[in-house]
Amino acid sequence: MIEYFEKLDPLTKEYFNILSKEIPQFIYDYVDTDAMKRIDGVGCGCGTDYTKLYTKNFFYSNLRHSIGVALIIWNFTKDKKQTLAGLFHDISTPVFKHCVDFMNGDYEKQESTEELTTKMITESEEIMKLLKRDNILIEEVADYHKYPIADNDTPKLSADRLEYTLTHSICSRNIWNLKQIERFYKDITILKNEDNIEELGFKTLEIAEEFVDGAKKMWMNWISNQDKLTLKFYATIMKKMSDKGLVTLKDLYTLSEKEMIEKIENCEVDNIANSFKNFRNATRIYESDEPAKDKFCISVKTKRRYIIPLVSDGVRIDKASQKAKEIIEDYLSYETPKYAYLDFNV
Repeated sequence: MIEYFEKLDPLTKEYFNILSKEIPQFIYDYVDTDAMKRIDGVGCGCGTDYTKLYTKNFFYSNLRHSIGVALIIWNFTKDKKQTLAGLFHDISTPVFKHCVDFMNGDYEKQESTEELTTKMITESEEIMKLLKRDNILIEEVADYHKYPIADNDTPKLSADRLEYTLTHSICSRNIWNLKQIERFYKDITILKNEDNIEELGFKTLEIAEEFVDGAKKMWMNWISNQDKLTLKFYATIMKKMSDKGLVTLKDLYTLSEKEMIEKIENCEVDNIANSFKNFRNATRIYESDEPAKDKFCISVKTKRRYIIPLVSDGVRIDKASQKAKEIIEDYLSYETPKYAYLDFNV
């Protein structure tokens, strides 16, 4: 599917070139499958692309994110199985991404859909044929958690955590440009952590400090009440439509976000379409230590996403840098107001 890559915007092409100077043929082959192409219609922003609450520079799909993760893994390991595990890690992502975790009550781990990864791969005849061609077993690529360069526990640095941090900085936060991203990326290497397990880390303390300082701005966004309210809003709308039989579980995993939005906007039940219109046009949220009556009001404790990277001697940066320690501690101690609400109900 070289055609897909050729049609990418110049910024994404340049970004992918930073991650890996080559895109091996097998990545093209696996991307050119219906199961992978589906997630090109699902954004990494969990629905934040469709409301005036956020300003986005461009739409970044889960397919692009998955390719980015695969390219990072390939760059550092040249291991085909690990690379494919990274490529497949979001294959079971539903529309509006983590909003389904909110539907399932999985606010803090946000992993409730990952168990479907093996099912999605198995049900793809195209992918299964390619795996057979490449003499790869499904259990070798269906769980990227088994490869620490691909994924590991927070707050370690992995390909997945690195990729969405880098792209979020240019998609919506304007924190880093491609030149800064390249500077960070060239400084990353494979180190051994405190458990003697391989992990991505930085060669240079000063560059790692800059990375943590910039990344904190994104960490704060991901625990903000605005983010939590947005995900909970989508979860509430999807739950209402599901309970009314207006959308099915299958729809969440087969439709694009644009197709699902069309369903919502054409919904004639329970004021859903009007609520969604109000949400799309909303420009601010409200916060309070007390619940708001007759408003769409939430109080949710969500997952904290952050990174405490290793530096060249295999030590966590919070042990090697007082500056980085203070940045991380300031983030971890921050608490949002208890309640957040919109000035309308759902």
